[in-house]
Amino acid sequence: MTQRPGNQLFDAYFTAPAMREIFSDRGRVQGMLDFEAALARAEASVGLIPQVAVAPIEASCKAERYDFGALAEAIAVAGNSAIPLVKALGRVIASGVPEAERYVHLGATSQDAMDTGLVLQLRAALALIEADLAQLANTLAHQAQVYADVPLAGRTWLQHATPVTLGMKIAGWLGALTRHRQRLSELKPRLLSLQFGGASGTLAALGDKALPVSQALAEQLCLNVPEQPWHTQRDRLVELASVLGLIAGSLGKLGRDVSLLMQTEAGEVFEPSAPGKGGSSSMPHKRNPVGAAVLISAATRVPGLLATLFSAMPQEHERSLGLWHAEWETLPEICCLVSGALRQAQTIAQGLEVDSARMRRNLDLTQGLVLAEAVSSVLAQRLGRDTAHHLLERCCQRAVAEQRQLRAVLGDDPQVSAELSADELDRLLDPAHYLGQARVWVARAVTEHQRLSA
Repeated sequence: MTQRPGNQLFDAYFTAPAMREIFSDRGRVQGMLDFEAALARAEASVGLIPQVAVAPIEASCKAERYDFGALAEAIAVAGNSAIPLVKALGRVIASGVPEAERYVHLGATSQDAMDTGLVLQLRAALALIEADLAQLANTLAHQAQVYADVPLAGRTWLQHATPVTLGMKIAGWLGALTRHRQRLSELKPRLLSLQFGGASGTLAALGDKALPVSQALAEQLCLNVPEQPWHTQRDRLVELASVLGLIAGSLGKLGRDVSLLMQTEAGEVFEPSAPGKGGSSSMPHKRNPVGAAVLISAATRVPGLLATLFSAMPQEHERSLGLWHAEWETLPEICCLVSGALRQAQTIAQGLEVDSARMRRNLDLTQGLVLAEAVSSVLAQRLGRDTAHHLLERCCQRAVAEQRQLRAVLGDDPQVSAELSADELDRLLDPAHYLGQARVWVARAVTEHQRLSA
């Protein structure tokens, strides 16, 4: 069947193909058709329609039987996708088994088909996202342990701070993903709920068969039966979008960290290299963080899309004008952006290239100043906090002014040498001996990940 033309130049960069397929025209249409087929089965199971009507309806609920281009033109007039689709479904059924056509879409409304179809798409989308999150978390857990004891400069306000470890930094990325996986698990029972309310949410057209049909329909689709239809209560969808926004933000943090560590002046951690990856059209030497760019881009774009969904929440009465429509492309695009970012993040994490020697050289850029706190903390116990702080501050100023190693300046200072031996100073100014609880943080993050994955 005819496919509408679209902009696919950037899809391979920003979106996972499997996610784009879920939210393709075919995916949208099949979601609604799955609702219609399940509705026929449910209504037949409670005796509302003849059992013989089910097979011709099911046989007609195949997306490949419909012309998406024609549907698109009809949507422009009808105002939603279900109205022309149900009409087209009726015509297909009538062409084969005319008497079955009267039982199509019985008691339902357009939004029932569209929202339930969307929920079915979101269930498939969640399966992809959860699988990708688990894979990425496994990779990060492994990398966090590999680099648990590799020191590098901590950076606050983009300036060198005290040492951390690369494993600790990776464990931070991992911890965020673990929490997001928990959030997705918690929201699924609310999200995966049937939408079935008929014209204005009462299911009056089905009389005393309304609740049995609802239950049977939910069972057919493996969805939960909500306490009532949610045509204009959109919190379920916005909750999912919010968690996806959190995921995008955390992936953006990962991408930002990696891109900063890849800067020429740092040169400590790199995305995996590949022929043609990260090059420049004019500068042959370039190695750009093209994967990190996708993560940062998604983290930048998703909040605006999420704002659209929040803005669309105060929907009017029992059916919204325009606000519901604002959701149709917004939530799928969020899913697609997050899926693309997850795919790029996995590539980065799995092939992470680390220059530990450069990390050590960078730690020495300030000639020991990043470890001034280590010395000050010990001296504070012997001289008092204020005295120790001012003493180290003066020594640091001398080291900068004289362009000398802090170790040499401290060794020359009689007040310092009276309290600390040469061996003590050497130990205090070794980054490997001032990593605090970095290894503990790694172990905790990995344990939480393993507990969730068990």
